[in-house]
Amino acid sequence: MQGPHAQMTDAAYEIRRSEIAALSTDLAPEDPIPVVEYTEWEHEVWRTVCVDLTARHRTDAAAEYLESAEQLAVPLDHVPQLRDVSGRLGSISGFTFQSAPALVPLREFCGGLANSVFHSTQYLRHPRSPFYTEDPDLLHDLVGHGNVLASDRFARLYRLAGNAAARVHSTEALQFIGKVFWFTLECGVVRERGERKAYGATLVSSYGELDHFRSADFRPLDIKSLADVEYDISTYQPILFEADSMDEVEDTVGSFWDTCDDDSIAALLGGTSRSVTPH
Repeated sequence: MQGPHAQMTDAAYEIRRSEIAALSTDLAPEDPIPVVEYTEWEHEVWRTVCVDLTARHRTDAAAEYLESAEQLAVPLDHVPQLRDVSGRLGSISGFTFQSAPALVPLREFCGGLANSVFHSTQYLRHPRSPFYTEDPDLLHDLVGHGNVLASDRFARLYRLAGNAAARVHSTEALQFIGKVFWFTLECGVVRERGERKAYGATLVSSYGELDHFRSADFRPLDIKSLADVEYDISTYQPILFEADSMDEVEDTVGSFWDTCDDDSIAALLGGTSRSVTPH
């Protein structure tokens, strides 16, 4: 991103991010989502990213993502208030947002999903790197997760992930549920008319990821295969799992989350544990 805001210092950015995070630090679940008075540089980041992403989505995003994004109609020309988008989303699929100061612990995150609540940040990424961020931000949470949560199918899958996490007790089982979430709802790819299309939130909310994802090592979507693959959120994903249809995603991942427990996951992992945190 060019322009004066791209020169914002790291210190100034961290102060602004902390100011926004502080608004939701002590919020109770029943409290209203805070209103943030966004600055011009934040609106500029939002417009820059959304304009470029919208163009890329036409060629790179899955049809179901495009349809649900059209339903939710997140504004492209200014940073929307999270409470406004939450209200619209609730009327469409029953999911709502809860403001969070930062990445929440995995069990808390999944607990929200079980209750049709998605924890979202309200700050934006640094203007110096608008097209990719390791940390969750409002762009990722709304353009990535919010848009798919307007789909009944995806809303069911998110709830199933949350319910699965609520059933398990071991750290290993919880982390594996998170890993399945990562390789599907965060970084999932589906074939449509012979072309690879992204539906995962990390991919569709990052111009950089969309630029890179077709060069990844693609593997068929298979729950057992996920156990042997590691990943690093600080770089573009070298390995991705693809399905032949969204029905396959729902059948494979939905069935796993609907039936898994500590014992079945332990058997699948063969006694190993691997750490993972979706965002």
